[in-house]
Amino acid sequence: MTSSPQSAVDKALDLLIAVARSSNPPKLSELADEVGLPRPTAHRVLSDLVGRGWVFRYDGRYLPGAVLLQLSNDAAVNSLAALCQPTLASLSAAMGMMTNMQVLEKAGSRVIAAERPERFKMITRMVGDLIPPHRFAGALALTAALDDNAIKPYLELVAQSGHPLDGDSGFLADVARTRESGFAIIRQRSQEIVASVSRAVVPRLGSPLCSITVIGYDTDFDDDVTLGAVKRELTVAATTIEQLLTSITTSKANSSEREEPT
Repeated sequence: MTSSPQSAVDKALDLLIAVARSSNPPKLSELADEVGLPRPTAHRVLSDLVGRGWVFRYDGRYLPGAVLLQLSNDAAVNSLAALCQPTLASLSAAMGMMTNMQVLEKAGSRVIAAERPERFKMITRMVGDLIPPHRFAGALALTAALDDNAIKPYLELVAQSGHPLDGDSGFLADVARTRESGFAIIRQRSQEIVASVSRAVVPRLGSPLCSITVIGYDTDFDDDVTLGAVKRELTVAATTIEQLLTSITTSKANSSEREEPT
């Protein structure tokens, strides 16, 4: 038998997480089953969340409410950057190159954290930059991880920029190669001396959380041995972040074994 959360806070948080993570707006019965609550209890808690603006109810289904949407984006980005900075630092030290983390936005990908070794100190701008989908590997990795419907607005952005979609050097070919290999590689596109290799962190198929990117001089990637090492280290970094985030979201489930205070 599935054990129910032991406190009102646990119940509310479990339901908020379930609503936020759902790819399609769930019904009451689906939410109750997912978090292991009786339907009357789930309905009561959800009604409180709706009343406070955390959840929105429409046509018998539940969606993230205005309060959750207002708080979640900036808070999530800041927390993600702080949480993953040590992984970026380790990756940068291992490869002797720049590293950054990007998250997807409507107009491209945003750099939210970065590490720069001494030999790249002349590059002063990075964190906060908005990257078009076709310009750097991090943005390409995130875009390629989307499903065929979700990627359409980004294809329109690329077309509007004047970058070709079709052909071997077109963006669609870049997406196909990235999906096949699991790595996005962009060389000499934004600047002649710069190249980047990236891997998306995808906890759920079709929903990339962020990308981890290694940036160096183009000549750094001429050696297949170095490129192979970058890919291995990127895989380790992406797996580390996925496991870290998974451990955070599951730790509360383990703590629900405690007895409810009287």
